[in-house]
Amino acid sequence: MSEQLQLKAKIVIDGEIEAITGLHIGGSSTEISIGGADLVVVRNPYNNQPYIPGSSLKGKMRCLLEKAHNLHLREVAKVRMHQCEKEKKPCWLCRIFGLPGEHPYSSPTRLYVRDGELLNADELEELPGADMPFTEVKTEVAIDRITSAANPRNIERVPAGAKFSLSLIFNMYKLCRDGSVEEDTLEDLDRVLEGLRLIEDDYLGGHGSRGYGQVKFNVQKITIKKAEYYRGEEEEITKELAEGALPDSFSELLKPHFQEEQ
Repeated sequence: MSEQLQLKAKIVIDGEIEAITGLHIGGSSTEISIGGADLVVVRNPYNNQPYIPGSSLKGKMRCLLEKAHNLHLREVAKVRMHQCEKEKKPCWLCRIFGLPGEHPYSSPTRLYVRDGELLNADELEELPGADMPFTEVKTEVAIDRITSAANPRNIERVPAGAKFSLSLIFNMYKLCRDGSVEEDTLEDLDRVLEGLRLIEDDYLGGHGSRGYGQVKFNVQKITIKKAEYYRGEEEEITKELAEGALPDSFSELLKPHFQEEQ
């Protein structure tokens, strides 16, 4: 099978992720300290600041889209997830999130998700009663229903009001297979937007059923970098967005700049 992959454009989506309630994305503790947290958050080893791993955000987005569209799940590397069968071309989900190379119609992921770095570290350092750097410790008690024994545990979480960077890169390709041409369209970007909306009404990280992990996304800027930009033939196109909410549609915002491709 002859195949050629050509980059059409990179769409860079920048903004903020705001924690509306305490946020816990688990990390590993290298030492046990008296009075410390039993469950700690993931931190950047260079500045000790908590962050949101891109894998956590991307994985949650994929999981919620699978459920929202009732996509067939099967076991892949001991994890139940959707993946198109080997004899089929990739669906929109497999196109966005990628399909492994052993498939005849394998597909590179279109969506890159950067780690979310803490933006308001100075504000969190000044919070009264902070238990650990940039975070708080919440004590919870699990009650054994048989013995009524109490099992307290301390959970570290990033407090409400913390803000993290949001950076998504969406790759648009032109794919030539055996003489046929398939082109990515902007409508796939609206699936990404749908995933962000689903997370806002769900949760990010752990312990969501107990109130943790409510977040709000604020997209501030979208940058279009067509293949010609990287060859020095065109300028990038930047669209500033009003703060406070997700846009109604990514595709409608960008279509005027892709008229020839649509």
